[in-house]
Amino acid sequence: MSSIVWLASYPKSGNTWVRAFIHNYLEDSHEPADINSLDKYFADDSKPYWYEPHTDRPLSELSIKEICELRCRVHRDIAASRQGSVIVKTHGYLGEYEGIPLHEMAVTAGAIYVVRNPLDVVLSLADHFGISIDEAIAFMNDPATGSPTDEANVGSVLGSWSGHVESWTGTEGANLHLVRYEDLVDRPAKAFAGIVSFLNLGKNSPGIKKAVRFSSFQTLRNLEAKRGFVEKSPNSKRFFRSGRKNQWPSTLSRDQVAALVDAHREQMSRFRYVPPGY
Repeated sequence: MSSIVWLASYPKSGNTWVRAFIHNYLEDSHEPADINSLDKYFADDSKPYWYEPHTDRPLSELSIKEICELRCRVHRDIAASRQGSVIVKTHGYLGEYEGIPLHEMAVTAGAIYVVRNPLDVVLSLADHFGISIDEAIAFMNDPATGSPTDEANVGSVLGSWSGHVESWTGTEGANLHLVRYEDLVDRPAKAFAGIVSFLNLGKNSPGIKKAVRFSSFQTLRNLEAKRGFVEKSPNSKRFFRSGRKNQWPSTLSRDQVAALVDAHREQMSRFRYVPPGY
């Protein structure tokens, strides 16, 4: 049985961008990799086909607790499905739900956690779910937040933004590689090289530069426009919106900024996300 390296993040924080980079780095091709083939190198612990063998009921009929009870079985299945380490995308909270572990640590080797300024996350989240910004703020501030089961994904326990971040990054160590989304924007070659090093994927500097170029947001946007993207929400016009940082000042009101800062000040301070004056 192999070991899992989690690629974890709160939704809309850069998880897919990191997967696109790693995909391009491993492919090492003369053209950008197909964004609709990310499962070639990654698994996703929310995909229904992992859960269906463990129940004779439609997944839509299962409660979130019943879904959670299947998760560790699914993680063992994922670990057994490939040789060596397997990178697994997850948006789940790292901890327990009603006493049920949400990740199988017995098959866990480590984790990459991508964190993004919640003032920008809320804009992408509102677009992705087709809700208002105020509704997205309430979603991110709610410690009982979760995502529902639908045709594409089983339900997940998320928790609030800061609770999620704390669950994954509260105890730092050699098995955790922490990545700020903003560093991917400002210093992509250095930030992505750190991910390559953590995963022990060699030191191919030209390959890193090429993968950064092939996974740029403009490239990903162009690929989505030409071929579509299977992970795009039906509520959004596109999955890859802009990829910029600090989009919030022109969109959020002072009250909306305060609502997020007041709820998440401790974790926002850790990552230098609290704006002056708040």
